[in-house]
Amino acid sequence: MSTIRISRVSRWYGNVVAVNDVTMRIGPGVTGLLGPNGAGKSTLISMMAGFLPPSTGTVTLDDVPVWKNESAYSQIGLVPETEAVYDTLTGTDFVRANAELHGLASPGPAAALAIAVVAMEEAAGRRISTYSKGMKQRIKMAAALVHEPSVLLLDEPFNGMDPRQRLHLMDLLRKMGADGRTVLFSSHILEEVQQVATHIEVVVSGRHAASGDYRAIRTLMTDRPMLYRLRSSDDRRLASALIGDPCTTGADLDASALQVQVVDFERFSKLVPGLARDLGIRLLEVSPTDESLESVFSYLVGRR
Repeated sequence: MSTIRISRVSRWYGNVVAVNDVTMRIGPGVTGLLGPNGAGKSTLISMMAGFLPPSTGTVTLDDVPVWKNESAYSQIGLVPETEAVYDTLTGTDFVRANAELHGLASPGPAAALAIAVVAMEEAAGRRISTYSKGMKQRIKMAAALVHEPSVLLLDEPFNGMDPRQRLHLMDLLRKMGADGRTVLFSSHILEEVQQVATHIEVVVSGRHAASGDYRAIRTLMTDRPMLYRLRSSDDRRLASALIGDPCTTGADLDASALQVQVVDFERFSKLVPGLARDLGIRLLEVSPTDESLESVFSYLVGRR
């Protein structure tokens, strides 16, 4: 099992600061790296992969610096956001070339195994120039896996994939994380991160904004109300009763449902059933409308 540690890392290009004093730990399992465009995600991944040195600070793999460390490179697989493929090669040739670059004793069988893992056997004999965007993503994944790395870094791996391909990749990432590999991926498709990652790291404007399970982060946001959707047999009476209680700060009523801003979830969860019973109101739905990774992410971005 491998662990990447980023300690007080900054990276700048001239006068532009891409990453500013970031510290984080990426251990076994699946970690999602989140941030808006330009937040520094790709720069961080490049430094973790050893393709880019930090301007200050250190990036280590199992306590050994990654930059210019050949033994670290052999443990890392990278799927970059850019195409990074040779269109004139077949999928098999491309993956086998990566196996040979890693000095594998049996590059052919290793390439065939990696291609099978990403379910690209049928298209492996075709030139990459004929591939769709999603297929190119999968063949890059095979090339990254061919030497069986303990660490896998993926930059926007779901780009261009159709729903079936996304589901396959999500299952693959979960399996690798469960097997003890250290997997980190960035994505702007927040629902997929929520479904796959057991841990998240959030970067905003080059800085580390949050770390942990997204639900735990959301629970710590006590200064921001949670939004709940309620449907009942009498939304108007229910709204009148709820708005007078200190566990809520506001309510909006439309033709389809009641939206309530909640600042004390524990009190709210006990209050609603009791009110419904006392008022003779039948509850049809009580559900959070913003208890998602996208809500967490948007809130963190807004704080910066």
